[in-house]
Amino acid sequence: MISHLIGTASEKSIVPTEETRGQYYSSSMPESSLSNDSGGRSNFSGQVNRGPSVSGLKKRGHGTRSWIKIDQDGSSQTLTLDKGTIMRNCSLPSRDLRLLDPMFIYPSTILGREKAIVVNLEQIRCIITADEVILMNSLDGSVGQYRSELCNRLQKEKTDDLPFEFRALELALELTCTSLDAQVKELEMEIYPVLDELASSISTLNLERVRRFKGHLLALTQRVQKVRDEIEHLMDDDGDMAEMCLTEKKMRSDTYPFNDCLQTLSLGSGRVISRSAPTSPELPTNGLHMLQRAFSSIGNTSKHGSSMGTSDNGERIEPLEMLLEAYFIVIDNTLNTLLSLKEYIDDTEDFINIKLGNIQNRLIQFEVLLTAATLIAAVFAAVAGVFGMNFKSKVFAYPSGFHWVLVVTGIACALMYFSFLCYFRYKNVLPA
Repeated sequence: MISHLIGTASEKSIVPTEETRGQYYSSSMPESSLSNDSGGRSNFSGQVNRGPSVSGLKKRGHGTRSWIKIDQDGSSQTLTLDKGTIMRNCSLPSRDLRLLDPMFIYPSTILGREKAIVVNLEQIRCIITADEVILMNSLDGSVGQYRSELCNRLQKEKTDDLPFEFRALELALELTCTSLDAQVKELEMEIYPVLDELASSISTLNLERVRRFKGHLLALTQRVQKVRDEIEHLMDDDGDMAEMCLTEKKMRSDTYPFNDCLQTLSLGSGRVISRSAPTSPELPTNGLHMLQRAFSSIGNTSKHGSSMGTSDNGERIEPLEMLLEAYFIVIDNTLNTLLSLKEYIDDTEDFINIKLGNIQNRLIQFEVLLTAATLIAAVFAAVAGVFGMNFKSKVFAYPSGFHWVLVVTGIACALMYFSFLCYFRYKNVLPA
């Protein structure tokens, strides 16, 4: 049982050598081409036939893609890697790589894993490790800007206090916040004149333009809100921020005490125990006691470390927390600008509705006046029609009798019309 634990632990505690890391760039692909972005360095390509063809890989969902590798010294290379190679070397599950797939539309996400940080911020999709950045190659201008800016910063600012992964993450946040803020300002400059023109003259063309701008505003607000929520989520969770301290975790893994335990055990037993080979089921007694003491010391150390874990995490994540807080303020300001612009659109819509309601009220008032005038005209026409019939009456005995009938009827209708107006004004149907 103990020998089985030793063999399992020895296999898990293998530290990747430089040769193992070199296999990262010549993966098990049909063709793996590497080209430097500067003309002074030579281009080289390697071919390794260790698996099926590219078509077979794509059928199983492990198709190759073009990536850009950026080292700590600021050098960049264009690679062609498959998903399986990235998953093995970065210890990432396949669902994390789906977040970076341009064929799918995923919201902005920042994930901290054991050996990498998965970043999906707008057009910047990359995997950040403690030693390098694997950036998904694209024709978008943000990718080229991220590549050139990160290389320049790494070459010029070699004495920065922040770890490599924080510097790479900071540039991704900076470019994302800058891009979103520029889009908001551009939309703001376009939409304000249209809203002012719509408020002065309501037309179908202006309404259609405002409708399109409002749809663009809602989509942009959702994108900015998602970036803000992602940064806020990281700031609220100390565990996620501690998971993103890749350089410190790498340094701790290099000095893990279990390696010393294996060396001590091998010296005490008089044999050299290989870390990769399975161990013999037979162990000396002194080696067994040493192993038990080593496990007990590790347990005591873990208990002591758990009591001080909170303070240690606070010191470890303080630079990252300050970095996230700075860009949280920037993205929150951008979101407030969008919300104020949305409020201005809502105010304009309310003003237009009030204006249209006022016009509708005036039309109703005019309709009331026309209806009253039509009623009075109908009364006058009825009286004139009655006296225009062919019947005998004393009125027709006088030559001007019919004229007097018309005059009296007209005066009576006018009095009726003014009485209607006074009644409507009394009931506040018409303005006074």
